[in-house]
Amino acid sequence: MHTTLRRLTALLALAGAASAACGGPVLDRIKSKGGITLAHRESSSPFSYLDAGKKPVGYALELCQRVAEAVKKKLGMNALRIDYLMVTPSNRIAAVAEGKADLECGSTTNNAERRQQVAFTVPHYITGARYMVRADSPITVLAQFEGKKLVSTKGTTPLKAIDQANRDQLLRINILEAPDHAKAVQMVESGEADGFAMDDVLLYAQIAGRPDPSRLKVVGKFLTIEPLAIMLSKDDPEFKRIVDDEMKRLINSREAYKLYDRWFTQPIPPKNTSLNLPMNYLLKDFWKYPTDLVPN
Repeated sequence: MHTTLRRLTALLALAGAASAACGGPVLDRIKSKGGITLAHRESSSPFSYLDAGKKPVGYALELCQRVAEAVKKKLGMNALRIDYLMVTPSNRIAAVAEGKADLECGSTTNNAERRQQVAFTVPHYITGARYMVRADSPITVLAQFEGKKLVSTKGTTPLKAIDQANRDQLLRINILEAPDHAKAVQMVESGEADGFAMDDVLLYAQIAGRPDPSRLKVVGKFLTIEPLAIMLSKDDPEFKRIVDDEMKRLINSREAYKLYDRWFTQPIPPKNTSLNLPMNYLLKDFWKYPTDLVPN
């Protein structure tokens, strides 16, 4: 009787160990190639962008690097190579869904539509869409763009939001699409567009990086509320658990707060200027009980 129980216990322990060792497609891919691929953006400062030496840097990217370290430890690997893949707003979801990238480290909004294709971890920023205009512009609200040109970046939630508002309110705004944030700013500066609709933190970052920041300003109330989070595959629950656990650890240990201060309140490359953006109340409240569940 005792021998049978011991054998059963041993078999259950072995089964549990085997189950824990088995990963899903993402963890298997990481183990087999000995590396993890982080998707990054070209001009989504301060979240994910290229510095003067064309090196990927940013707040979200640094969080992803911490997550990668946690993955290495969880898999018991002595070393884990980090590969980088530059993505755009229009191909970033496909890059993760198709397995070209393991984590997307940028300024991507977690919403219900996107969760049909990918998963998200705990938000690292909560923002909302506002408008960048030239400093001498009288525009302060969306309705004042009536009959004018308003640009946003292709494949983003602010673009969808202004398109919907334009149709709902019959504003007759000429909505333009730019391939990236940097091009949209250029369009405003040159007069090709009267304004640029995007998450306000990205607008402030773009202005700070211009040769003459005084030529531009951010106006308007929030058109949307955007919880930004690292994006990952929805097909590997164990990988997601590792990512979620590490994000919660970074927040609860307050390491994430230090990373936030580094990128939002201190000088950052390439111009070594500061955004001077203390953490807003939305993110402070959300991080009291960090979760990947968001209200949209």
